[in-house]
Amino acid sequence: MLFDGTTAKGWTNSEGQPLTAAPGGWEIINGALTLKKDAKGGDIFTTEEYENFEFVADFNIEPGTNTGIKYLFHKYDKGGNLGCEFQIIDDVLGEDNKLADHLLGSFYDVLPPVEANKRVNPPGQWNTIRVLVKGNNVQHFVNGKKVLEYTRGSEAFLAGVTDSKFNKVEPTFGTVEKGRFMLQDHHGPVKFKNIKVRAL
Repeated sequence: MLFDGTTAKGWTNSEGQPLTAAPGGWEIINGALTLKKDAKGGDIFTTEEYENFEFVADFNIEPGTNTGIKYLFHKYDKGGNLGCEFQIIDDVLGEDNKLADHLLGSFYDVLPPVEANKRVNPPGQWNTIRVLVKGNNVQHFVNGKKVLEYTRGSEAFLAGVTDSKFNKVEPTFGTVEKGRFMLQDHHGPVKFKNIKVRAL
C-alpha cells in the first residue's frame, strides 16, 4: 500500500519533506487522498523509487478536472525533474482535451490511448488505473482494459518523444531505469484511494 487511507506516510512534498495532510492542501477525507478545487497542495511524491512494477490506483474527478499520475519520476541530466505521465482528465470538459495524446490514459504528450478500448465512468464516479512496467515494456489500463502499450526505445516511442515537449531532454525522456511516483497538483479537484505498487 502506498496510501493507507488514514495518513500521508510515505509521501513527500517537492522539497522532500514529509507530507502533512492539512486543510488548504492535500487532505484525507473519507479514506481518500483529496485535493479540492484551487487548493495549493503542490505535487507530491513517493519516498521510494521503483524500476519494474505493477501500479494501481483509484481516482475520482469532477467535471473539467485535468491532472495525472507520473511514474519513473527522475532528475534528468538535461530537462530537470520529469516523469512519464498517465494522463487523468475529463475528456469532455477538460481544458487540455484537444490532442489525442492529452486524453485520459495517454502517455501525456507522447503517445495516445486506444479510444475504442476505453471504458470510463463519468466524473463523480470512481475509476481504476493500472500501469505495468517490465523492462522496456509499458502498459496502461483503465478499469481493467488495456488502453496503451509501448516499448521504450522503439521507433514509435522515439517518434512520440521527438514530437513532444520533452524532445530536448537528456538522456532520452522516459528511458530512465527507475524513479518515484508523483500525484500531480493541477488545481484539482481529484481524489485518490487504493494506491498500491507491486515490485516485479
